[in-house]
Amino acid sequence: MDDQPALRAFTEADLPFLQRIVTDPQALGSFVWPGFKDAQARCRRWEKDGYIGTDTAALAVVLPDDSLVGIASWEANNRGGAAGGCYEIGLALLPGYRGRGLGTAAQRLLVEHLFTYTLAHRVEAQTDADNIAEHKALERIGFRQEGVLRGARFRRGMWQDMVIYAILRDDFLPPDS
Repeated sequence: MDDQPALRAFTEADLPFLQRIVTDPQALGSFVWPGFKDAQARCRRWEKDGYIGTDTAALAVVLPDDSLVGIASWEANNRGGAAGGCYEIGLALLPGYRGRGLGTAAQRLLVEHLFTYTLAHRVEAQTDADNIAEHKALERIGFRQEGVLRGARFRRGMWQDMVIYAILRDDFLPPDS
């Protein structure tokens, strides 16, 4: 793949993208679209802390020419261990960039970042049970399916089953190993 993605902090120039992903149902797709929300909330979050906080953060997914193609995020998820021991990640790409391996590459970068720069022992991801492309992407990185959360998310007018995946620090193999 020639267009290896990178992750970077959001900038002021990216604010229209942050507004678009909460006002345009097609931007994130049916597996990620949460419904209409406060159109300015993401921009206010950027103004508050640049979208980089201690418990939650989001980064821009960009191509080598700095084209903004998606958003990668993480959130601390306390599973009973030490603070910062577990994070849940999420990723969404604009429609024209899906199906090209960019999501897998961006998620790998995010997992590598968390295992390199935090005390994370575990990284989780949840996805709709019928989002087969995301299942395959997570498994390519080394995530393991741990279970099904029945009727866990209301989306597209009905309760949807979710699948939870996780990867442990000891399971992760960085791309150069």
